[in-house]
Amino acid sequence: MKKILIIEDDKSIQNSVSYYLEGEGFNVDVASNLKEGKEKIDKNSYDLLLLDVTFPDGNGFDFYKNMTKVIPTIFLTALDEEKDIVKGFDLGANDYITKPFHARELLSRIKNVLKYTSKEEKITIKNVTIDTIKNKVYNNEKEVELTALEYKILLFMFENKGKLVTRGQILASIWDDNNNFVNDNTLTVYIKRIREKIEKDPNNPRVIKTVRGIGYRIGD
Repeated sequence: MKKILIIEDDKSIQNSVSYYLEGEGFNVDVASNLKEGKEKIDKNSYDLLLLDVTFPDGNGFDFYKNMTKVIPTIFLTALDEEKDIVKGFDLGANDYITKPFHARELLSRIKNVLKYTSKEEKITIKNVTIDTIKNKVYNNEKEVELTALEYKILLFMFENKGKLVTRGQILASIWDDNNNFVNDNTLTVYIKRIREKIEKDPNNPRVIKTVRGIGYRIGD
């Protein structure tokens, strides 16, 4: 049974969404503010987070950006301007739904995110291991601190170990299907940061290998 945390200060939405999702077979926790949400995340493991943006005690964007755990996240908010939607995806969210919304659409979006984030428990290449259950990365058994977006990039690469992946495929796995919210130039920067954290010699990488003009090959 997949476990979902809803952080939402509107009680009517909180109650209706949790009731509906429980009826669809999900295990649901709720939090009415960001402080309570953080406490629940610190104490529990979740398969998905439904997160509003506007709260009396802070901003959902900042909360997501500073989360210490990587949890697949859907922003569920009344903020429907393009700049807000772009910001949500830029932060690395898996989806962004604006209020009001239909329950069936929400369920479909949730299932879609879970389908692509339910992975094998551990993936190892060379000296690097990703624990997809705990959302942690280890280099020679020592935990590596990655941002949410760095983790998503590395996870996609590890899921395609031994294969040649193009830059477009990597970007499409992070953002939406049409790559509407991405600056291709930033990918090189993220790859450089990831290599500095997992490669013994970032200038002579053994885990993430560049295939010039195409993309990257992961492992051998």
